[in-house]
Amino acid sequence: MSEKLDVVIIGAGPSGAAAAAFLRQKGRSVEVIEKTHFPRFSIGESLLAQSVAILDDAGLLPAVEAGGFQFKNGAAFQLGDDYKDIYFPDKSAEGPGTTYQVMRSKFDKILADAAADMGAKVVYGEEVTAFESDEDGVRLTVRNEAGEERVIEARFCLDGSGFGRTLSRLLDLEEPSSFPPRQGVFCQVRDNIDDPDFDRNKILVSIHPEQRDVWYWLIPLADGITSMGVVGSPEVIEAAGATEQERLDAMVSRASRMAEILKNAEPYRAPGTIRGYSCSVKSLFGPSYALLGNAAEFLDPVFSSGVTIALKSAQLATGLIDRQLNGETVDWQKEFSDELYVGIETFRACVATWYDESLQRIIFNKPREANDITRYLTSILAGYAWDRSNPIVQNPVKYLRTVDNFLTATSE
Repeated sequence: MSEKLDVVIIGAGPSGAAAAAFLRQKGRSVEVIEKTHFPRFSIGESLLAQSVAILDDAGLLPAVEAGGFQFKNGAAFQLGDDYKDIYFPDKSAEGPGTTYQVMRSKFDKILADAAADMGAKVVYGEEVTAFESDEDGVRLTVRNEAGEERVIEARFCLDGSGFGRTLSRLLDLEEPSSFPPRQGVFCQVRDNIDDPDFDRNKILVSIHPEQRDVWYWLIPLADGITSMGVVGSPEVIEAAGATEQERLDAMVSRASRMAEILKNAEPYRAPGTIRGYSCSVKSLFGPSYALLGNAAEFLDPVFSSGVTIALKSAQLATGLIDRQLNGETVDWQKEFSDELYVGIETFRACVATWYDESLQRIIFNKPREANDITRYLTSILAGYAWDRSNPIVQNPVKYLRTVDNFLTATSE
């Protein structure tokens, strides 16, 4: 066992790179297997403030801060003429109150390169084709682009393969999501925004004026680039046009404020579609392996929780791996799965109440001045979904329903 690699990681995205960095801090030998070549495009450009704290703990924050990314201090919401913003520093939780909006191709490569600089071996252009595990470790068969295969043996494996969901597929772990299928169409533009009232330091989330389950994102990035997209049921998105560009144009025209902000936009990256993205699994761990981030559970992009969950899962798992490899007994259900799901279930409640419109009402009914209720909500939207001192985290569904009823009654 002592001759085996300590940990092999599938995927060099944020969860895999962060896991590699955490493990190198602990002196563990690490190899990261990545199917694609970086830089590569990825959706999900808006980070949460909690991510900054985790990146700092992993030793990755200096590299991110040097990347020249767009500063972010909150989120803004638009419904017709009604506009509300959330300022992340006005939160109840301790920790950073600002973050970044990032070009993921650049951001992901910065993280992977920084992990490599810390001593992790990162191999690109290799795919995991077979996997075996038991209590003594794992055995992976990987194939490169020339068709050549090799075997990697390690004491533990982390799957950070994102939407590739490598181990979920190989081990038949996937389960249907509790959310109905949704579809997004998106692109990047050179925005040429000249609106003096537009705040580049916040993501703008707009809501369709008639179909409240349809929403839009506008994420300003550095260098005058903006990511934009719309999410709705597949039927609604498909009916909007014959091509991705037609669908995007037709849908954005209904979000009048967003359309006005982007009136001077020029194409930068062609439209794309993401569908069937919500997923779940039977278990987050097994003998000598664990699943990270999107490889395990992805909810919905509306609150930009994906990267935060990915980084949190890496932070939790690597601490447990180090203890286990030191001979300690680790309760993976309690210390990893249950703990990670504290935040996942908090975000899940936010997503569910967004789509049943109660969280939308909370956001648009909230008072301008900060109070305990708004600070608790701001903390969640800033990513602090594991802060048990926050009553939303303690019982997210009940608390959000109660707040909705209270604010609705007091606003009438």
